[in-house]
Amino acid sequence: MSAERHVRFFRNGRNQAVRIPVEFEMPGEEAVMRKDGDRLVIEPVKKTDLLEWLATIEPWDGDFPELDIDELPPRDIDL
Repeated sequence: MSAERHVRFFRNGRNQAVRIPVEFEMPGEEAVMRKDGDRLVIEPVKKTDLLEWLATIEPWDGDFPELDIDELPPRDIDL
């Protein structure tokens, strides 16, 4: 990591907190935090769209059930 800055911890209610300096700001409103040994790692949550998510899942090999389309009455959908 090329950038480094010393920061101080403070209390926010019962939680220990740290202010993130402007040069370390991350995009978005959410992050994932985890411990890696003595290190605390904070990563922004990457929002994925539907096509990106579909590319990550395993293909469906099962059979789809037969549908009797006559069972459900047609209905108009207002757009």
